[in-house]
Amino acid sequence: MKGLILSGGKGTRLYPLTYTSAKQLIPVANKPILFRVIESIRDAGIEDIGIVVGDTADEVQEAVGRGGRWDVNITYIRQEHPLGLAHCVKISRDFLGDDRFVMFLGDNVIQGGISPLISEFAGSAWNSQIVLTRIAHPENYGVAELDEEGHIRRLVEKPKEPPSDLALVGIYMFDHHIHEAVDKIAPSQRGELEITDAIQWLVTNGRAVHPYVHRGWWIDTGQPGDMLEANDLVLEELDYKVEGYIDRDSQVGRRVTIQRGAEIINSVVRGPSIIGENSRIINSYVGPFTSIYHDVVVENSEIEHSMVLEHSRIENVGARIQDSLIGRDVNISRSPIKPRALKLTLGDHSKLGIL
Repeated sequence: MKGLILSGGKGTRLYPLTYTSAKQLIPVANKPILFRVIESIRDAGIEDIGIVVGDTADEVQEAVGRGGRWDVNITYIRQEHPLGLAHCVKISRDFLGDDRFVMFLGDNVIQGGISPLISEFAGSAWNSQIVLTRIAHPENYGVAELDEEGHIRRLVEKPKEPPSDLALVGIYMFDHHIHEAVDKIAPSQRGELEITDAIQWLVTNGRAVHPYVHRGWWIDTGQPGDMLEANDLVLEELDYKVEGYIDRDSQVGRRVTIQRGAEIINSVVRGPSIIGENSRIINSYVGPFTSIYHDVVVENSEIEHSMVLEHSRIENVGARIQDSLIGRDVNISRSPIKPRALKLTLGDHSKLGIL
């Protein structure tokens, strides 16, 4: 089998974090989401992986390379315009050939990995397997309706009135018949080739499409709240270890990971949380469900239930920061200049809460 990862979206729902960065490279519990997807596919025994890229292709290629760190072979496939998931399959035909493959959205996080699903599909006569989960708002996703025996009756993309609460979670397995389906369907009203239409074509034309209902958690990290929730869930599953330095005046909980080169000085760090490589926590409090990425400084400040990306500095902040996503190279500090005032430079679509 082969793997196909879709990493071409603009990430508009995560603006301003994704104005200058690929959303798939935002770290959840200090590991980029795309890296987690690659590891999940590799752990299923797949070595040949294609990554569909778009406007952020250069950044993705620089971060991922040729796949050597994961012992896989990476091929990049350029999608010039976002024309749908089925279009991604269409432009990947040369890479995929007639092999079976798993297609995985590069911004999804799922509990438990996909190894059992891959093994099940590889040993079956199914032409496709799709992963479903029950969610509160299925109208935002492709939705499956099953019959009394659990077989697929129909699939619809983002319906105003969903026929069920079973949403497609962005993990699909196909054999070569999907290429015929992609060639047969027409663009939707959005002007895209919808993967739900292609799967529906398989069902309508008698191909065996097996629905698997996922019982664990799954997060589509498309919005800031989703990103924080994914971070929470992954932090709770970490194997906690201390590779950095903790001085004798600090208190660090047992569910805290301190990565190589990090320093905790006269501070309190409570887990689950993670402090990235070469970051420094000085005279500060880091509360539960917080990820501090690499080369960050937190000094004389308090933060919890937040994510801070690389090369940022949080210094002398009087109020506790919480429920926040803080991007790369951000400086947050209390100004000594009088008269006291808030001086802000905020990107488009930013949200700011002030006490």
